[in-house]
This record gives sequence, C-alpha cells and structure tokens, in this order.
Amino acid sequence: MTESDFLTLADAVLSGIEAALERPDIVDAVDVECSRSGNVLEIEFVDTGSKIIVNSQAPMREMWVAAKSGGYHYKYDGQQWCNTRDDSELFTALSAMISQQGGAEISIAARGV
Repeated sequence: MTESDFLTLADAVLSGIEAALERPDIVDAVDVECSRSGNVLEIEFVDTGSKIIVNSQAPMREMWVAAKSGGYHYKYDGQQWCNTRDDSELFTALSAMISQQGGAEISIAARGV
C-alpha cells in the first residue's frame, strides 16, 4: 500500500469513527465529545474525563489506539484492520473500549472502511 493509499484509508477510518459516535443510538448511550486534529482523533468521555486517542501512523502504515486498557496497533490486511499482536479487529476492539470507558454497551462498525 502506498503512503497516499494509506492516508486516504486512514482518513476514512477516523471520519467513520467520528460519524459513528454521532449516531443517535450512541449519543443516547454514551456522552462523548470528539475532536480531530489532522491524523489524531480524541474521544473524550464527558462524565469521567477519560479519553481514547486514535491516530494514524503513516510511516508504519498502522492505526494506533490509546485507551485505559492499553495501547494497540492495527495494520490493514486488505479487508480489515487487525491488531498486530492478537489479530483482533479495530472496530470490534474500539467498540469494547468505548463501552468499557463509557459505561454502556455500544457497537461501531467499519461501514465500508
């Protein structure tokens, strides 16, 4: 994957996460505020002040996530973003992280990313 391809895909991932967190069913379940600066998406949980940071790492061609549960790296395998340690899928793992930190069960999906 070229750097340009990666940047396009990474931008779609960050935009997709942001859009998912604005869905009415998620807004009703978890009070989060998203802010994005370039390749960094910050998800802040209003009630607790805790955060999840999702950012792209172009040199590594990876998406990185920092949450209370730890730091994770995801690489695109042509179909999905897989954790470089345990092969878990980015959106499934991120749903669990958001559910844990937000205190409500939510699910975000890749939606074409």
